[in-house]
Order: sequence, then structure tokens, then C-alpha cells
Amino acid sequence: MYNIRPMYSDDIDQVEKIEQTVFSVPWSAKSFADACSNPDNVYLVCDIDGIIAGYCGMWTVLGEGNITNMAVSPDYRRKGIAEALMTGLHAEGMKKNVSTFFLEVRESNAGAISLYQKMGYKEIGKRKRFYERPVEDALVMSKCDYI
Repeated sequence: MYNIRPMYSDDIDQVEKIEQTVFSVPWSAKSFADACSNPDNVYLVCDIDGIIAGYCGMWTVLGEGNITNMAVSPDYRRKGIAEALMTGLHAEGMKKNVSTFFLEVRESNAGAISLYQKMGYKEIGKRKRFYERPVEDALVMSKCDYI
């Protein structure tokens, strides 16, 4: 079984490896360390017996949460980890009085879009040429939970 918990500095090496595997323009270890050190942010990992199987992150400001990162290691996909991470992120955001959540997702990422829709996110717009390598538009999705 897995444990969804806050991301600690000791997790960053494993998180960075997943980031480099999953994304064509990955964040650096320093970027994760900086993001985790901000008390307004929420960064979570899925820990399976000391192995980080996935992670997610969100920046919060004035009742809004911008989900910046979501990734699951290819070895651990299709096990409910992404949904568990999103559920944890949502719960932690609510503790910080976040009532509206936003994210961007590659237009071609049907699996992620399906998960986000299942979790109540709606498409609210598009960011042209948001992603690099390959260049692709992002769908902007949002979920509102009024406190």
C-alpha cells in the first residue's frame, strides 16, 4: 500500500528522477527544494516503502491553488496513485482555504484530462503553445469548492 505525505528534502532526488523521466522540460532539484520551502505551497509524494512513486505540487495565494506538478513514475501507473495524490492535494488546499483550483494539461494527454474531469475539473480555456518539446497547447482546467 502507499502513503500520501508531504514532500521532504530527502525525497527530492527521487522526485527529480521521475521529473526527468516524465517531462521534456523538467524542473531541477533546486526548483523543487525552493517550492517545498514556501509554507504557502503544498507538495506531496506517494511513498511506497521508501520509494517515491509519484508527486504533485500546488502554489496557493488568496484562495486559489495553481497545480504546478503532477507525475507518477511509469513503473507505478494505473494503480490509482495520481487520483490519490490529487485527492491529497485538494484536502491540503482546503486546509489553506483554497476554494478554486487551476491546472494546465497537454491537450493530447487524454488520460490526465479524463482523471481531472472525473475529479470535477472543467475546461475553462486554452494556452496556445504553452508546452515545449513538443510544442503543444495546454487546456486550462479549474475546479471550484466553495468553503
